[in-house]
Amino acid sequence: MEMNKIASFTVDHIRLVPGIYVSRKDKISDTVITTFDIRMTSPNDEPVMNTAEVHTIEHLGATFLRNHGQYKDRVVYFGPMGCRTGFYLLLAGDYTSADIVPLMQEMFSFIASYEGEIPGACARDCGNYLDMNLPMSRYLAQKFLTDVLTDIQDCRLNYPE
Repeated sequence: MEMNKIASFTVDHIRLVPGIYVSRKDKISDTVITTFDIRMTSPNDEPVMNTAEVHTIEHLGATFLRNHGQYKDRVVYFGPMGCRTGFYLLLAGDYTSADIVPLMQEMFSFIASYEGEIPGACARDCGNYLDMNLPMSRYLAQKFLTDVLTDIQDCRLNYPE
């Protein structure tokens, strides 16, 4: 069976740097769904994130987004990339990467300073609740906030050509 390459596999991962990118836009009925590539590490260059911190960021990020006053009703999905270099965020609406920079600054600030029990981190609520690492997720969130999100440059908002 001949298959076309999906859009995310056409991005030059050799030249890709950490940032916020529009991965794709899909239309369902009258609603545009914008898929964002929240790339936290440089693919094939930096070490990938371990599953424990990815899992923790997923729990904290999803909880933050689904409780956000402005965006909670627009969040379709937030979850990790299989390659463990970042996350996908799907929002109902037609957005640019720049549109969600303030939201990402808020979310990663929330994760970087989070203390207490991780939401959903118990056997009843999660299928792998023991695989969590709050200190490392806080470190990675702060690093992304400092290195990428604070004074973000255009090269971190648009895929390399």
